[in-house]
Amino acid sequence: MAGLPETNTEGETLSDAWDFKGRPAVRSQTGGWTSAAMILGVELCERLTTLGIAVNLVTYLTGTMHLGNATSANTVTNFLGSSFMLCLLGGFLADSFLGRYLTIAIFTAVQASGTTILTISTAAPGLRPPACADPSAGGCVRASGAQLGVLYLALYLTALGTGGLKSSVSGFGSDQFDESDRGEKRQMMRFFSWFFFFISLGSLLAVTVLVYIQDNLGRRWGYGICAAAIMAGLAVFLSGTNRYRFKKLVGSPLTQIAAVVVAAWKKRHLDLPSDPSFLHDVDAAVDGGKGESKEKQRLPHSQQFRFLDRAAITEDPAIEQSKWRLSTLTDVEEVKQVIRMLPIWATTIMFWTVYAQMTTFSVSQATTMDRRIGSSFQIPAGSLTVFFVGSILLTVPVYDRLVVPSARRLTGNRQGLTPFQRIAVGLVLSIFAMVAAALTERKRLHAAWATDRSSSVGRGATVPLSVFWLVPQFFFVGSGEAFTYIGQLDFFLRECPKGMKTMSTGLFLSTLSLGFFFSSALVSIVHKVTGESGRGAWLADNLNEGRLYNFYWLLAVLSVVNLGVFLVSAKGYVYKEKRIEAEDGSVAAVELAEEACCHA
Repeated sequence: MAGLPETNTEGETLSDAWDFKGRPAVRSQTGGWTSAAMILGVELCERLTTLGIAVNLVTYLTGTMHLGNATSANTVTNFLGSSFMLCLLGGFLADSFLGRYLTIAIFTAVQASGTTILTISTAAPGLRPPACADPSAGGCVRASGAQLGVLYLALYLTALGTGGLKSSVSGFGSDQFDESDRGEKRQMMRFFSWFFFFISLGSLLAVTVLVYIQDNLGRRWGYGICAAAIMAGLAVFLSGTNRYRFKKLVGSPLTQIAAVVVAAWKKRHLDLPSDPSFLHDVDAAVDGGKGESKEKQRLPHSQQFRFLDRAAITEDPAIEQSKWRLSTLTDVEEVKQVIRMLPIWATTIMFWTVYAQMTTFSVSQATTMDRRIGSSFQIPAGSLTVFFVGSILLTVPVYDRLVVPSARRLTGNRQGLTPFQRIAVGLVLSIFAMVAAALTERKRLHAAWATDRSSSVGRGATVPLSVFWLVPQFFFVGSGEAFTYIGQLDFFLRECPKGMKTMSTGLFLSTLSLGFFFSSALVSIVHKVTGESGRGAWLADNLNEGRLYNFYWLLAVLSVVNLGVFLVSAKGYVYKEKRIEAEDGSVAAVELAEEACCHA
């Protein structure tokens, strides 16, 4: 109304956020884009550092440390797999003990220490073996146990730091915006867009600038820049301490899952009641009788995995039970929901096994091929992944501008493709990638053998075949990631219970981790079965004497089988939203029937 003063939000405090001194956060003095920008800065440095190490690591292991192709590939995939798997540890510590701010600060410092040790190991002559005396005769001394020990210490400290940082940085960024405020909620959505942009920017800088520096100026300079970058990121992050908003610890969903399983096991001899209303549940009076609280949403009782219902049996109402003895029915249903998601979760792992080849054997292929542009410039082998990153950035707008409108007209789905359809497209593209990789490797070997079957090419000279023959496999995997990544994230965010929000990120990142670990296991098995050298070996140390194309065909076949299992799992899965609607509909039908009976 005219004459009334406008609402003054200058000193407004938030009810669910605090400043660094533990006082209620003042909206105008904390959070917002000033805080978010500093968090984006540390994420940019993390991506630049981690990818700057991983994308070109296989050439350092084979060329400087003189490890075999299979061992080098496994070292890279184990490093990346550990980075993503340790996100679960970081998330648990952040949710249960440290909070997101301390988790980011501590693990960024750990990553900085790892990259510093890595820089020292590449600069100190005693921490790497001598250069090959006669490469054509195979006169290379493999790195000693002590040298490898220092290298692995550096890599896994870096992986530990990456996992802890990555587990909390996006969540802490979203904490800087108040979801109850319409304007700040819109800003939070923009934050996630900028978050993806900074990840992509860091990736592009890593696969172009850093890889070029590593190959032309030396590894100590490339890894030294990584160490300086993550230290700078830590300094920027800490400088924003007095501007951040802090949220209370919510507890880890892993603890909830363990508590439900333990409680059900302790009461495994008890009989389940015929009526689920006798099971312990959250207070229905919470939130105006809607069965919801701020953190929990009551889920309909399901008949699947009924042995877990025992966790909600009340043995003695007069005695207060711990969560390890008594769970609510809502907690039990949330755990059941996670179990239902596991088949979909498991069938997305194979895509990331294919993805792992782009940072290992595909880079090894590139080192043997003609990488010249013009008469003087030579593309670094690790920089071939720029086509991979570029295909991701190209696929996303094509999907939004072309695929979504077309799919919307055909299916009526506002989102275009469902999460399962996106994942399926990504899995199909990963099959195409392995077929293209196998055919390209056959062509590369024919060029090597046709040029010189005796010595020079067989011992590592450049094969007269353009490295751009590798572009299709990078393109297919990159485009596949754009579909699979978005589909997985949509699925996990949509289907994870509201009371287990952090589980969505953990489940997603664990598929990446297990994909890399499965790649390592597969390489080890193939290496042992087919041999380490000779014409029969698939993964020989000298690619020109191996049968790498057979390994790619194996991955293609496994991907086809995996796609079939995924389609069966997806067909039998019912989205959580539809289950709740169906349950609500059946309850309404029962109420109408009872009302009609009473009137009769």
